[in-house]
Amino acid sequence: MQQTELLEDQIAGVLAANRICSFGTVDGNKPMVRDMALFHEGLTLYLATNSKTDKVDELQNNPNVHVLVGYDGKRSSDILQIQARAEICKDNALRERLWNESFKAWFQGPHDPDYVILEIKPERIEYNSANAEPRVWQK
Repeated sequence: MQQTELLEDQIAGVLAANRICSFGTVDGNKPMVRDMALFHEGLTLYLATNSKTDKVDELQNNPNVHVLVGYDGKRSSDILQIQARAEICKDNALRERLWNESFKAWFQGPHDPDYVILEIKPERIEYNSANAEPRVWQK
């Protein structure tokens, strides 16, 4: 297995092991960070949100985002720092696939017009593992 494939597999493993991430957007010239439920397919991340939130407005002005995965406030063995671009996705098939019953607290169902998916496409991922030098995946 090539080094790049091995790194991608390790990154995907960290994504699979974490259900929450810190998601950073830019509001004007200031960063805004919030914790969000994390979904992924390969290295593409998905975050469910309401179309009427500040983060959606911020993404329409600046699609550059930063995602932190794996940091739990303690020394963790696997942490990802992800620089990416985000798109607001209203694709019905994707919304149905990612729908979770816990979303009923905020949405009427997978076809609620306020329910959108943020599709996060990484451009650079720094993978930090305990007692090892950081490794970088780049698109």
